[in-house]
Amino acid sequence: MSDFLKDIIKSSGNEYAGIASEGIDGSDVTGFIDTGSYAFNALLSGSLHGGIPNNKIMALAGESATGKTYFALGMCKKFLDDNPDGVVLYFDTEQAITSDMISERGMDPARVAIFPVATVETFRHQAISIVDKYIETKDSKPVFVVLDSLGMLSTEKEMNDTAEGKSTRDMTRAQVIKATFRVLTLKLGKAGIPLIMTNHTYDVVGAYVPMKEMGCGSGLKYAASTIVYLSKKKDKDGTDIVGNIIKCKLFKGRFTKENKMVEVQLNYDTGLNPYYGLVPLAVKYDIFKKVSTRIELPDGKTAFEKSINNEPEKYFTAEVMERLEDAVAKEFKYGSDEKGESNEQLKDAII
Repeated sequence: MSDFLKDIIKSSGNEYAGIASEGIDGSDVTGFIDTGSYAFNALLSGSLHGGIPNNKIMALAGESATGKTYFALGMCKKFLDDNPDGVVLYFDTEQAITSDMISERGMDPARVAIFPVATVETFRHQAISIVDKYIETKDSKPVFVVLDSLGMLSTEKEMNDTAEGKSTRDMTRAQVIKATFRVLTLKLGKAGIPLIMTNHTYDVVGAYVPMKEMGCGSGLKYAASTIVYLSKKKDKDGTDIVGNIIKCKLFKGRFTKENKMVEVQLNYDTGLNPYYGLVPLAVKYDIFKKVSTRIELPDGKTAFEKSINNEPEKYFTAEVMERLEDAVAKEFKYGSDEKGESNEQLKDAII
């Protein structure tokens, strides 16, 4: 049977085709990129030690100042740390990234290339040229691509109309964006290059209940394997604002259950807390127990949740993390939940 299928594939001339038992080139995920947050990793991949698929498109969507760029830069740093010979290609449409910002985030500026782009067509041409060159080069280094942000990209028509003094809106912009992903998605999978995009969200006018929607048409919705909506609230220490708590809701997921939600902590001084968001999961799956205002640990001792989040290494032992790995698989991966519970318990713990 395999010889018959191989003959059919060969006669089709499709360079991306393959037999499923031998692996699907460009589609099978061969690894994940750590996001720096165990809870966020679990939301995206169903594993504490997973994260972003290494050959898919992922979108981070949210209003202004919800941590989209912060997350993107954090993922870049983690990628560079885990891949000593890797490089980052950062397409900047907002003119927000500086060399000082790269250095302050602990990244080597010599391994990060910034591509200022203004139009969808420019991004499409440059990105496809880079990916094609990468595929041709046999000894290519690991590459991580970021587009920040899709919502700020104009089109050549819009640029020309503006130069001529016209104020009409380019009604073809969404179509141009969709055409870009139709070409780029398959090439990125073939090359094994992840693409992280940030995008803006807007209030849906006339909706029965308040809801958010991504801009730029439906192209990104179809192309992205994962779409996460971000929102935030202030993180306070007494009366002082020390950072933000970012609520991450999975709008679309091909690897984990949609509409699941976790929270991560971004501190202004210490950055992303890797362990934040694990306590509600540990409580839900009886690894920890909630006793009044305290959390009871497996050894019988109790502590306040804030104390656990402030000194996570002390409480999240190897044994606890092993049990949490089983718990997040039940919570986020497709399949039956052995506890038979809804997401309400976890949601209540987060809220």
